[in-house]
Amino acid sequence: MQNERLRALMASGGWTHASLASATGVDPKSVERWVNLGRTPRRAKALLAAETLGEDVHALWPALRQARAARAVSPELVALYDQRADLPVSVFVDLLMTARERIDVLVYAAVFLHEAYPRLNELLRERAADGCTVRIAIGDADSENVRQRGQEERFGHGIESRCRLALMHYRPLADVPGIELRMHSTTLYNSLYRADDEALVNAHVWGVNAYGAPVWHLRRHEAGGMFDTYADSFDAVWETARPVEE
Repeated sequence: MQNERLRALMASGGWTHASLASATGVDPKSVERWVNLGRTPRRAKALLAAETLGEDVHALWPALRQARAARAVSPELVALYDQRADLPVSVFVDLLMTARERIDVLVYAAVFLHEAYPRLNELLRERAADGCTVRIAIGDADSENVRQRGQEERFGHGIESRCRLALMHYRPLADVPGIELRMHSTTLYNSLYRADDEALVNAHVWGVNAYGAPVWHLRRHEAGGMFDTYADSFDAVWETARPVEE
């Protein structure tokens, strides 16, 4: 059964089997089977082909609407905590201490770390001195998204003050080799604390302060998994953030 929608879309855009194959990294015979035999490509290739053609992937291959079987437990999930308040600060500190290559922190403020562990800056300096790349992104207290977050959490102006306090805590690290400090203005859906291939993800829940929201501990298991989703999210925010002056 031919895929007439795909055939028509390719014709209107001037795509041949060979050119679409080149754009999606498959053999032209594969594209021919997609068109003439109605074959459904693997999900990753289907998504790439649909993006290339400017079409919804499910419009081209409705079979991909079928939900994947849910896994009872993800192999990447090390632990799940009902609330951040359930975790002693030592869990965060111990995680950062294990880092050998990379530390990424994405928060609005998270001043609880400095308040409960005054040696945090020294720890980060030590990791950087050992060759670890440290990136810290905190919320811009003057951004609309930070103010909105305070209103949603019923925190008033407190969160803006805490962002400024976080900047005061971290600013001494701005001139440390291996450490980069930036401020971001994004809508923050999760606070992230990454050390190499492990991360603590503090979910943000509307109307709830971060300390009352869940945390999951992830360990990278395979490319493209849950861990990479959050790691890519950090990178995307990092690109929008502005460096803090020394």
